[in-house]
Amino acid sequence: MKHSFLKRNGLLLAFLTLTLLALIGQSYTGWQVDNEERVEKGLTTYDFQHYLLSGHFLQSTFENWESEFLQMGLYVVMTVFLFQQGSAESKSLDEPEEVDRTPQPHKDAPWPVKHGGLLLKIYQNSLSLVFALLFFASFLLHAYGTMLQINEEEGKSLGLLEVIDEGRFWFESFQNWQSEFLSVAAIVFFSIYLRQKGSPESKPVDAPHGETGG
Repeated sequence: MKHSFLKRNGLLLAFLTLTLLALIGQSYTGWQVDNEERVEKGLTTYDFQHYLLSGHFLQSTFENWESEFLQMGLYVVMTVFLFQQGSAESKSLDEPEEVDRTPQPHKDAPWPVKHGGLLLKIYQNSLSLVFALLFFASFLLHAYGTMLQINEEEGKSLGLLEVIDEGRFWFESFQNWQSEFLSVAAIVFFSIYLRQKGSPESKPVDAPHGETGG
């Protein structure tokens, strides 16, 4: 059965659209707030294009992206080894899982599976590797944005590595990291006892609390 492009990609498109709308809202309101603060400090204001390259925008954007990619990367890796009885977010404690089976080449398999060797080794860990790369890229851009802000606001000339020693940088990181870790803990715990009919993130409504896995 053929499905339309929108049906096949609806979840991704919806979240990409929400991301874009939120980013537009953040950048516009952030531009206004930053210019108000710059006027109060006697600094020249930015036009919108200049603001998108400013420390204020880069720091506020990438400190959030950094925490999201860290959360998802750790979640992907930890669910390989760790379990939570009764949670829809955990693998079964006793039953073998499809995701643990040895990959076998077949006509519809992704090409790295057919190729085997080093490509297969990389591919079978590619999800966590991509999240790790996105985290480190966001981490560096967050540090760069914070560096621009500190240097302008405080008249310093810090380099990128020096910023990573700054308490302000780690405060910005930790305040986001803790909220991401809490959100993962919440879905792991609440999926033991609560249900959402139709969602793959939930167990079936009539499943016992002790049943593990979605």
